[in-house]
Amino acid sequence: MSDRELIVYACPVGELNEKIEAYFRKTRDVCGANSAHNYMPHCSLTGFFQDSETAISSDVEILNRLLKLSEISIKITGMTFKEHWHGLEINAPELKTTIADFIAESQAISDPKNLRSKDWLHLSFAYNFEAGNYEILKKIALDSIDINAPVQWEIRFYQRHEDGSWTCHQSWTV
Repeated sequence: MSDRELIVYACPVGELNEKIEAYFRKTRDVCGANSAHNYMPHCSLTGFFQDSETAISSDVEILNRLLKLSEISIKITGMTFKEHWHGLEINAPELKTTIADFIAESQAISDPKNLRSKDWLHLSFAYNFEAGNYEILKKIALDSIDINAPVQWEIRFYQRHEDGSWTCHQSWTV
């Protein structure tokens, strides 16, 4: 049995997510697709990693236990526009600690391949876009995304399939 491609995301829910989704639609229409359009709005907490299908349930159980024990706060610290990347900067130290604990426990049970945490927490609006689209992408973001819009966050444990589809094995509101 082959390994599954897995990842843990923090995904916005509510008005902020709706604004980001509207931004994605508008920028795709105006500038064409960029790499951010290949995903739902999210903040990667781990990189993609491989593990067996049988390990998924234990990974979900580990996350379930750790997230119930944690007081997690996710704060947006600002909107950033770099030459090849636009998005939100995020601060969540308790979440980073929880993910580090998840990685340690998961590795002790099933030895997943390439399981690592993300140091830079962010939510991408646009990346790998044509340089000529920088200003219009920035303007659309500034006009359509209010970083103070109401938001809740869900931690989601996803599997990405070879055809590009996704399965969310579990989600937790934090």
